[in-house]
Amino acid sequence: MVPFFVQIKCKMGQSYAVANALAEAEIASEVYSTAGDYDLLVKFYVDHSVDIGHFVNEKVQCIPGIQDTYTIITFKAFNA
Repeated sequence: MVPFFVQIKCKMGQSYAVANALAEAEIASEVYSTAGDYDLLVKFYVDHSVDIGHFVNEKVQCIPGIQDTYTIITFKAFNA
């Protein structure tokens, strides 16, 4: 599985609705509320054969209440 993160900027007053929609869709591993330019930080895992761009476009950005997304693709986990 390939992990990646998406920062989500929500429309005003829609953060909880978006977080709930992500939970109900059962596509996210973890959902965090954040302060700053983005409202949510969401961790996803997809199979190696899945195109991350298509996944974000078709499964995430279509959720009502999302204004903008910023995808962070990870390369390697380090043991600390």
